[in-house]
Order: sequence, then structure tokens, then C-alpha cells
Amino acid sequence: MSERLQSDPATIRAAMGERNGIYENVSEAEYHSHPALSSTGARRLLESPAKFQYERTHPRAGRTAFDLGTAVHTKVLGTGASAIAYPDEHLTPGGNVSEKAATKAWAEEQRAKGLTPISPGQMHAVSAMSEAVLAKPEARAILEAVEGREVSVFADVEGVASRARFDIYNGVRAGDLKTAADASPAGFNKAVARYGYHIQDCWYAETHEAATGSQLERFDFVVAESSAPYLVGVYDLDFMWEQLGRERTKTARERYREFTQSGIWPGYPTATLTPPTWAVYESEEEEIQVS
Repeated sequence: MSERLQSDPATIRAAMGERNGIYENVSEAEYHSHPALSSTGARRLLESPAKFQYERTHPRAGRTAFDLGTAVHTKVLGTGASAIAYPDEHLTPGGNVSEKAATKAWAEEQRAKGLTPISPGQMHAVSAMSEAVLAKPEARAILEAVEGREVSVFADVEGVASRARFDIYNGVRAGDLKTAADASPAGFNKAVARYGYHIQDCWYAETHEAATGSQLERFDFVVAESSAPYLVGVYDLDFMWEQLGRERTKTARERYREFTQSGIWPGYPTATLTPPTWAVYESEEEEIQVS
């Protein structure tokens, strides 16, 4: 059984390198710099071992595509980088963020201060999305029942040092806050497949179980749409998604052990390609129209 810690950053940094555990005061930068394999890393490894290894050794700066989601996380969860709106001198006449070098420099300065720069329009969206999440009874119930925020869990899972950072967590129940263009059941189900959220679900559950010796009772996704009327969905994944997720996490760990030992991180294979079904149908339809 691992120890649940609420301590000073220096103590946490020392402990993280020595044993499995659950830590509540790990900064985002410290968490992402830890060498243990994350859910995001596992998914990237499954896509391309070569790209995974490259990105691990060439860390990228924060991407603007994630700024809206980061700001919503901070607003709803009450932890993380606070948002700051671009001032008028860094906006175009139409209200968009300028592409000028001075604007990019200003944005980097804000990031260095621990802030998330977003446009005034996005600032409005962040407030509206956050209010929508709190107005959704099922989402509010989760947030009120599960007090832990941005909790980091480290554990050895089948010989692989693993980490998971829960948006919402109390050692029994957990959740993850997502933003999406389409938060409908069908829309988010597609996102699960596209972005591998079933892999994240299982990776988090397995890391928790290895660290605590117990299984999570429930893991929910709270999904907020990024455009008006800012609808919110609350979902958990069924046994079929979980089965697929566990198969993929197992494969990710197997590949990680193999490639770490060999020091070879494969790129794309040499293969003979077959046309996808949609291309065949499209060709047949064109032939029918011509004839």
C-alpha cells in the first residue's frame, strides 16, 4: 500500500524518485518532467515508437491548441495556470490574436509566469463552459463528492514505471475533465476511439491499482462543449471499451520494455498497401455516374 502525501515540494521531489505513491502537491511541470511512462506517452508509443522517443528527448513548449482546455480546467477545478486575456495591442481589428513576433513574445512571457494567454472571446467561453459544467447536476455531484484535484499517482505496473495525473480523485472514485467540439454521446464516443481515451481510462485505473492495491470504483469523463450553448455530457466507458483499453495498455508496456532494452525505436514499416473501403466505394460510385 502506498502512502498518500500532502507535503512540501522538496519532500515530494525526493520521494517521487524513490517509491510509488500518491501526491497532491506536484506541479504540472514537475509531473511532466518525471521519466515514468504516462498515458499520453503510451498512446504515442502505440502510434509510433520513433516519434515517442523523439518527443521524449525533444520536449515541446506549451501549445496554443490546449490553452482553452487548460483555462477551463483551472476555472472548474480551482487549480493550475490562471488565464490572462491578450490585451488590445496584441489583437487584430477583428478581435483575433495577432501573429506578430511581439505578440508571440508577450505570450511566452505570460507562460513563463505560469499564466495561460487566451483571447477575450475565449475568456468569455471559459466562463460560460465552466458555468455549464457546474450547472450540470451529474457533473456537479462528481465535483462535490470527489475532493482531490490534479492528483499525481506513480507506480510500477508490470515492470514499467508508470504515472497518471487525475483531474478529480479521492482514492476510490476519479474523473477527467475534457473540452470538445461535440460533447454528445455519439460525438464523444468517436473521440474516445480517435484520441484513445479508453487507453487513458485503463492506464489510470491500472496505475492506481498498482499504487494502492485496490480498484477504482468508477471513472467518469466530464465533457464540456467549446461553443454555445456549451452543453455538457458525463460518461463512463463500458466493459467493451475497457477490454480494448486493457489490451492496448498491455501492448504499450510490452513495446516499451522491448524498445527500451534494445535501444531501437522503430519508425514506419515497409508494407504493401490496400485501398481503404471508402476509396473503393468512391471509385465504384464515380464509375456508375459516368456510365
